Amino acid sequence: MFRALLHLCLLGALGVATFGPARAETALERAKRDGVIRVGFPNQVPYAYANERGELTGADAEVAKLVVERMGVAQMEGVLTEFAALIPGLKARRFDIVLAMFVNPQRCEQVAFSEPIYGIGQALIVAKGNPLKFEGFDRVVSDDKARVAVMAGAVQASYLKKLGVPNDRVTVLPDMLSAANAIKSGRVDVFPISALPARRLVATMGEDSGVQVVEGFPDPVIDGKPARGYGAFAFRRDDDDLLKAFNVALSGLTGTDKHVAAITPFGFDRSNLPDKATAELCK
Repeated sequence: MFRALLHLCLLGALGVATFGPARAETALERAKRDGVIRVGFPNQVPYAYANERGELTGADAEVAKLVVERMGVAQMEGVLTEFAALIPGLKARRFDIVLAMFVNPQRCEQVAFSEPIYGIGQALIVAKGNPLKFEGFDRVVSDDKARVAVMAGAVQASYLKKLGVPNDRVTVLPDMLSAANAIKSGRVDVFPISALPARRLVATMGEDSGVQVVEGFPDPVIDGKPARGYGAFAFRRDDDDLLKAFNVALSGLTGTDKHVAAITPFGFDRSNLPDKATAELCK
């Protein structure tokens, strides 16, 4: 009996050594098992926001819904998060995908990006009537009395830094509405932001908003290239299978009529379809 017990113990030890600990479930496996994937979004019109019925919508959200469906995941659940907290929240596993943000080398060091879903130029939000005559980024940079607002975590903060705008002229605010209200109250003079959300924000605020959009100027040149932003979805760097499955599903959608139809209600059109790959944008 002792020999039999010893033999069983040895077999058990061999089994542990042979098979090792169980492999942890990946985010993709969990999403397919549960039929739901959690996405972080910043309540930023027209990209991703909750509408008056509390439903997640926007260009990023509608494209993501199509991609997630193509991946075989039935439901997408939104987690409202301040823009600056999106990457920390992703890393802390509060959600598995960020809807969406502009790709740049600094962010590429922290997260992995899908391929882009659109490209978009820059605009300025200024006081009604544009009393300081802002016509592009040149005046923002050269006027040493111009007070500039940026949204926390937004790419425009890095643009201003690279263009030489000193920190004491820059006020960091949590969201676009706060920045527009700071212009309305006279706290700041100009708010650089992407053209589409600038238009939507001012339109939403209405005729008595006290602010307006300046656009149509050449994009500022950053690191030798025009600062055209390319939006893509962000993933944790260790979620390789989730990113790969997402990109495969996205590749069959990008540029199709279905893709364009999903983004058109939010002010995009075929001119906003991406013309660069993530690998190039991360350099």
